[in-house]
Amino acid sequence: MDDYTVNAASLLIEEIEAQKNLMIQVATGGPRIEEVDEKYRSLRREIKRKLKNLQIDNPNPFEGLWDWYSYWKSQGLETYRSRRQYIRDLYSNLLSKLEEIEAGLALDETREYTGWERVDRGLDKIRIQLSSSHDEEDYQQVGLLGREVLISLAQSVYDPSRHEPLDGINPSDTDAKRMIDSFIEYELKGQSNKELRSYAKSALDLALKLQHRRTADFRTAAMSAEAVVSVVNTIAIISGRRDK
Repeated sequence: MDDYTVNAASLLIEEIEAQKNLMIQVATGGPRIEEVDEKYRSLRREIKRKLKNLQIDNPNPFEGLWDWYSYWKSQGLETYRSRRQYIRDLYSNLLSKLEEIEAGLALDETREYTGWERVDRGLDKIRIQLSSSHDEEDYQQVGLLGREVLISLAQSVYDPSRHEPLDGINPSDTDAKRMIDSFIEYELKGQSNKELRSYAKSALDLALKLQHRRTADFRTAAMSAEAVVSVVNTIAIISGRRDK
């Protein structure tokens, strides 16, 4: 990743945050649209140009603030809170991508996403955290993010009506191990799948073990991240999310 691209991403993040603030302000009792519309349009032109240079789509469809006004009126965004949330959601994926570039991570257009939004978003956060970590506390954060990914993964695939707990204890909403173990046991049942079950459960056990280490360095954090990715990919395959 060259310095120009990293710097461009940093400037874009600042400009997008400024644009977000303008959109939120006019929608929540701030300045009148006619007072700041030209500033918004100028920012939009600059953001559009820089995103085009990076070959990234602009998620914002509003040419001017009056267009944004018409949208929130027509879509029933009646509360300040709903308008703020719409703007945050509008830019969420774009800002995550730009933060990856800023952290020195190349855009991985070949990566296969699972379609489980929280899982995919969590994996992106792990990559950013690992790249920007410098000390033990930073590396421990990679493990915490991995734990959240596995919980989100478990909640996405676990069906209590089919996936009977192996030990008879009903898992809590955050008990990723019991939920995923039960999922694996049911979806890969039978003697012919014995090795596959063993592999999937071993990957899960390794991911969980690495997350709970009190001391962490880059290698431990990187292995923890890799183990989580392995579990996610394995469960995605079992679930049919990699079928062609």
